[in-house]
Amino acid sequence: MEPGRRGAGELPPELGEALRSGEFHQALRLAIAHRGLSLARLRAHLALRGVHIGQSTLSYWQRGLRQPEVPKALPAVRALESVLQLPADSLVVLIGPRTARPRGHQAAASFHDLRSGEMGAIVEQLMSDLGAPPTSRQSNSDLEMLSVHDQITIDEQQHQVKFRTRLVTRARRHGPDRYVAVYNGDPGCRIDDVELITAEGCRVGRIRRHPARETMATELLFDRKLAEGEIHVFCFEIHDNSAVTFPGYYRMLRDQCASYLLQLQFAPTAMPARITREVRARDDALPVEAEELPCDTGGVTSGYFRDTGPGLAGIAVEWN
Repeated sequence: MEPGRRGAGELPPELGEALRSGEFHQALRLAIAHRGLSLARLRAHLALRGVHIGQSTLSYWQRGLRQPEVPKALPAVRALESVLQLPADSLVVLIGPRTARPRGHQAAASFHDLRSGEMGAIVEQLMSDLGAPPTSRQSNSDLEMLSVHDQITIDEQQHQVKFRTRLVTRARRHGPDRYVAVYNGDPGCRIDDVELITAEGCRVGRIRRHPARETMATELLFDRKLAEGEIHVFCFEIHDNSAVTFPGYYRMLRDQCASYLLQLQFAPTAMPARITREVRARDDALPVEAEELPCDTGGVTSGYFRDTGPGLAGIAVEWN
């Protein structure tokens, strides 16, 4: 049946109640389930109405990890009402004014939201050991991610030899003086031998490792407490000589990131068979975005992500 054939009066009680007094993501999720649409089909119906929106964005909206921005997203929300055959403005009124939230900030996703199995609990324990609150929703939350640039070098043996990260952040309030970086090695990684070296803007504080799950959390200390609105740039490198075949890399984004650039440098004599830029809602979920990437003559491939997260953004690599 084409979405939109049933009247608003036929809505199930749970959905009707969510539209009257619930939250936007709850009402959207129930409406999508009621119409029996996948996100891919929903996106296609929106496109027929001239509204082009990514599956990742729809996924974030229905999970409550991101909220439509007013007034920019109003056409998309009204198109959703049409596709899902909801009363006019029933979703719009649930968004609320843009000023209802602090500028550009919503609650960060927890590691349990993004990591499958026990990994989320392991990362949260490491963060807790470094002084983060038990839920880890507040760790690093005082820093808005304006730009993240990851550069990874892979040698002729298909092994990662260098991982360099530069972050451009802005203090959301007065006081942040550190950032906790989490590194998840690939299966077979010798996490006890992994070394983090700082460059500009930070120095190494405490380090916690979980060898059984190839995971390390490192406290990066700033020279001073940042003032509200202050821009801070810092950079570090990770040296992992575990000699594991490089499968690709995904950055876990617990909060929205305005600009994320991931670049892989391959040895010209050892190029992969396929490279795919991907966005995932969780580490165990199918990609909501997937796009094959080329390599330039120097062996560099670049995956750029704009206004992405929460979720995982990265590049999958397949070898011959």
